[in-house]
Amino acid sequence: MKDVEPGSSVLGPVSESVETDPVKIGNVLHPVADIDAAVRFYTETFGLATKFVDGDRYAALDAGSITLALTGPAEDVTGGVPAASFKVPDVASALTALVQGGGSVVREPEQGPHEVRAVARDPWGNTVVIYGLR
Repeated sequence: MKDVEPGSSVLGPVSESVETDPVKIGNVLHPVADIDAAVRFYTETFGLATKFVDGDRYAALDAGSITLALTGPAEDVTGGVPAASFKVPDVASALTALVQGGGSVVREPEQGPHEVRAVARDPWGNTVVIYGLR
């Protein structure tokens, strides 16, 4: 395993770069069969506010410091498995680092409706989504 110095990551140094934001969990993705029913459930049961709904493909709910991303069948990139979604400056570089760290690629990067995204597994088999502008 690669040693990582404080203030850096396997993707390189963490700096005050104007060009990129730090890697962060952008959302937790939850595949659902029915967006309308799921939005109703999470808003009525837990009081989450709706950020936006994109038809029957996607809904974003405000869960405090994180977004609960509900994906309908057409947008389910994980095969029905909930996953943390990591927003990165460069998807290809992040996947290279993930593989070097012992993870594996499930779905190669593809252009989604709003970003480039890929699906991977960490060394323990947990599904993660890697996404960004490129």
